[in-house]
Amino acid sequence: MDRLTSYAHGGGCACKIPPGELEEVVRGLTGFTSSDLLVGLDDGDDAAVVRIDERTAIVATADFFTPVVDDPYDWGRIAAANALSDVYAMGGRPLVAVNLVGWPRDVLPLSLLTEVLRGGLDVARAAGCHVAGGHSTDDPEPKYGMAVTGLADPQRLLRNDAAVPGTPISLTKPLGVGVLNNRHKQTGEVFPHAVASMVALNRDASAHALAAGARAATDVTGFGLLGHLFKMARASGVTAVIDAASVEYLDGARQALRDGFVSGGTKRNLEWVRPHLDATVDEAELLLLADAQTSGGLLVAGEVPGAPVIGHFTARGDAALRVR
Repeated sequence: MDRLTSYAHGGGCACKIPPGELEEVVRGLTGFTSSDLLVGLDDGDDAAVVRIDERTAIVATADFFTPVVDDPYDWGRIAAANALSDVYAMGGRPLVAVNLVGWPRDVLPLSLLTEVLRGGLDVARAAGCHVAGGHSTDDPEPKYGMAVTGLADPQRLLRNDAAVPGTPISLTKPLGVGVLNNRHKQTGEVFPHAVASMVALNRDASAHALAAGARAATDVTGFGLLGHLFKMARASGVTAVIDAASVEYLDGARQALRDGFVSGGTKRNLEWVRPHLDATVDEAELLLLADAQTSGGLLVAGEVPGAPVIGHFTARGDAALRVR
């Protein structure tokens, strides 16, 4: 049987519809107003949030993608951690998830799907999140993820429109899984440290951010650090200044970039933010900063214990992003 990633035209969150195209699709669907819809489509945040009462809000999200690694169990773990991350990025606690599956049943054995689902279940269990059924389709390309519902305190949400000038920017996971995953897809090389990063939950990072009084955060996935940071800066009306030398990368990421393992999604990310970018670093550094991540870390407006500070927010200037 061929490698699992060979059945996908791309891999992981690099398969997202490009951010500029996606915003055009939903442009006319924003603006719904309700006092209880605390977070909707307007700023492209990580999940929807609906207030139930003064102390309880529901956080709802869905995320799925094509195989990012060849091991089905690891793919399931990665996809589940990635879906749960949207709840953590809002400052919430995942409560229940349902599986989302597309499977080429005439091509790939169902025993592989069992392993994918087992991986997702194990990560959800580690998060204390129930898994209750789901939905499947016969699909020519394998896809897996979860729709997740969580709970949050409506007074203590982490939002992408709440960053303020003078606040440091922390990043809770190193970058580089995009180029390493692309190398894996093209060559079959395995990178256990990249898998370990992707399956790590953002639960503790979210809790630490809330404990530190943070009000603004997002997670870094398919639009890369620059794409997600641009969305946060734009929504908050500030400029994000990045110290490129402070950003941490997984071992082998720079070599993978030098060897040309850059996804089309990463290139599209950079082109999307380029009109809003003032940079003094070279193109290679910008590609790494735009690298399409899968199950990346949290990008927090504030200091998070154990996470490097990679820059700060300032009052809005001529550019939404500055990289030095």
